[in-house]
Amino acid sequence: MGLENEILKNIRGYLKSANKIYSDSEYTAACVLYFKALFAVIDYELLKSGYGIPKDHSERFRLLERKFPILYKLLDKLFPIYQRTYSLSIDKPTCKTVKENVENLIEKLKIPV
Repeated sequence: MGLENEILKNIRGYLKSANKIYSDSEYTAACVLYFKALFAVIDYELLKSGYGIPKDHSERFRLLERKFPILYKLLDKLFPIYQRTYSLSIDKPTCKTVKENVENLIEKLKIPV
């Protein structure tokens, strides 16, 4: 299985798990998984565009800022929510915002999930 297919498989798995626990009202855990899906979607796009996969969040931000400013703005806007999941609970409206942004990005980028 190629790296692109592996990333697509991960995106599907993250979304399936996130949607399941979202429906169980576990919004913090669901939010973390929606972010994992978001990072994988971004990495997939970077890989497809010939930039490879970033080794960490800092590298991902730098690449996006230079090469994909629209994706950078989206991630920059949402990332503080991800950081809050380290120690705080996430409520349903916040999780829903992340969920919808991920779903919209997948649709916009035509990610085959």
